[in-house]
Amino acid sequence: MKTAWARARALATLFALLTLPQLVGAQSKPAADLIIRNAKVWTVDKDHPTAQAVAVLGDRIVAVGSNEDVEAWRGARTRTVDASGKLLLPGFNDSHVHFVDGGLSLDSVQLNDASSAAEFSRRIGEQARKTPKGEWVTSGDWDETKWTPASMPTKELIDPLTPDTPVFVSRYDGHMALANSVTLRLAGVTVQTPDPPGGVIVHDAQGNPTGALKDAAMDYVYKIAPPLSHDARLRAVKRALAHAASLGVTSVQHMNPEYADIAVYSELLERGELTTRIYAAPLITGVDDQVKIGVRHGFGSPLLRIGALKAYADGSLGSSTAYFFEPFSNQPNNRGLLSDEMHPISLMRDRMMKADTAGLQICAHAIGDQGISIILDLYSEVVKAHGESDRRFRIEHAQHMAAKDFDRFAQLHVIASMQPYHAIDDGRWAEERIGRDRASRTYAFRTFLNHGVRLAFGTDWNVAPLNPMLGLYAAVTRATLDGRNPSGWFPEQKLTIGEAVEAYTMGSAYAEFQEKEKGSITPGKLADMVLLSDDIFTIDPVKIRDVKIMTTWMGGKTVWDAKEKSTH
Repeated sequence: MKTAWARARALATLFALLTLPQLVGAQSKPAADLIIRNAKVWTVDKDHPTAQAVAVLGDRIVAVGSNEDVEAWRGARTRTVDASGKLLLPGFNDSHVHFVDGGLSLDSVQLNDASSAAEFSRRIGEQARKTPKGEWVTSGDWDETKWTPASMPTKELIDPLTPDTPVFVSRYDGHMALANSVTLRLAGVTVQTPDPPGGVIVHDAQGNPTGALKDAAMDYVYKIAPPLSHDARLRAVKRALAHAASLGVTSVQHMNPEYADIAVYSELLERGELTTRIYAAPLITGVDDQVKIGVRHGFGSPLLRIGALKAYADGSLGSSTAYFFEPFSNQPNNRGLLSDEMHPISLMRDRMMKADTAGLQICAHAIGDQGISIILDLYSEVVKAHGESDRRFRIEHAQHMAAKDFDRFAQLHVIASMQPYHAIDDGRWAEERIGRDRASRTYAFRTFLNHGVRLAFGTDWNVAPLNPMLGLYAAVTRATLDGRNPSGWFPEQKLTIGEAVEAYTMGSAYAEFQEKEKGSITPGKLADMVLLSDDIFTIDPVKIRDVKIMTTWMGGKTVWDAKEKSTH
């Protein structure tokens, strides 16, 4: 009996030991912090494209599936959101912004929708009257193509209204700005001042500066402009973060930030107040800084990373400084400008070689067809010198392509980091400047995809609105802002809404080496998600521009709630 009892006890003990881990596991499975149910989930995950519910633990997604699938993650403290059938998408990732400038613009003089030279002048005069003595009137984002009649502004428009206040207001593309006479005097710009390499001082018929400065010529003013204070920079970033959250933008890629901008991001990260993920790409002119530190692409935390560099090949179409093989149609003596960074081109080549050797990502602004082609030449030289690797070269904007270069784009695995809103904006007047043939290869979204080129979408904010809905609307309709192309400007380049959303999420994540961390609603990835007011997959595409963000989650935390009309 004793032997039988001992054997039975031993078997019971063995059974307990074998089943204990399973029992403990079942009892200790962590409960989700957040469950979103009854949603129409568009995951941007090709293996599981749609779902009904999502569970989040900490800052990560742990389950995606039906309401029943996700219910297993519910616990006593799980917060549940009933999406009531609304569309849930991954958070938008803007692949190209100027985040601090965008934040500053929210509180600066607003000139973009001024419809005449008189209104332009009135707004600047009004801003000058309330500007404290010693401070400047800046930003503005004016667009003379919206004036009737359209004409380039001059200092004479604003001098009578700003006799003592320095004014330096930028064109919306960021490649030209207007200074008043006060500012020109402070900068020492006179009739004798030479055009710098990569820049133009615009003169009138008598040879006098009009106040308009293009590209590198703007440096004459930047060198003497008062620096932005830390407090002002901090306020601008906070405004930008709140604005991004309200629009469902959970990640941004900040092109050419100052190091002081990155310092502010770091400060907010330390405080737990960084509500947008940031990938910062300072100018390639400072390549030695990152080389000395030893960082490589994508260095940092999920919230704040560096390791990319922004380069400039040329200017912009709007300022007639994008660099083309052939002259502008309306300016037969002008092919545009190579940037000051390209004088000489060997200087850019050396910087790119140094960056690539250090494992840094290169993001090159190139808009005109020859500007793009030269960057592709340089990228080819880098590959030839250093061999194949996962570099993820980028061309920012990639607006006006030469037909011969689509194949090269694909062969070099270059990412087209593009801004769809620019297409419906520039489409109002682009053909007047470059003609029908070149315009047919402008913002060529479909042609890029057909060649196997990866797209990453963004806005170029503050050059264009940060709102992703406007970008999606532009990509799928190509209906220009003037209403003249309701069926689409070069409609053969339209995308489907699914393709556009992917470019704005997974495409942008790939462009910053983060496709395994975000960009889709997939278990294991960061819980960055947005709930929309309407289903952009089923509504009339014209209505996409009016869709609102109901809720924005970043890392599972609510950073915007439309019902409360607030950020958190």
